[in-house]
Amino acid sequence: MNLKPNRGKLARTDGAQPYSARSKAREIAMQVLFEHDSSKHSIKKSLKVRCASKDVCKESEIYAVQLLDMITVNLKQIDGIISTFAPSWPLDQMPSVDKNVLRVAIAEIIGYSDTPPKVAINEAVDLGRIFGAEKSPKFINGVLGSLILARDVKV
Repeated sequence: MNLKPNRGKLARTDGAQPYSARSKAREIAMQVLFEHDSSKHSIKKSLKVRCASKDVCKESEIYAVQLLDMITVNLKQIDGIISTFAPSWPLDQMPSVDKNVLRVAIAEIIGYSDTPPKVAINEAVDLGRIFGAEKSPKFINGVLGSLILARDVKV
């Protein structure tokens, strides 16, 4: 399954990269997780297929692998955080795009990367805006903002 943006920013056709390498890595990680949730395809196989695309640089591939490793190793903790800060949305009822955007951002925020929390939130909101439903950016921002406040992390 190939997850496509439903509105917003699209890949540029002039050959220039529309995102930083890390932004592209977050997008890839979210799409691989989405595909795994919806089809149970192997994360490694899905990642390999996505990284074979001509618009994926080596830096994006490396960071996507790091993100997916962080998420899979810490999935129970990350999903527990999502459940804590989005109690009205059980994980099995949450839109898969929103859930996986949150997984990527939370992995970065809770210390598994050197990404500043504010950057992780902004990137997640952007992914929600591009791939999610109309209310996704606000929902994602709210969940991550609550996490930041609870952790007393400066953004």
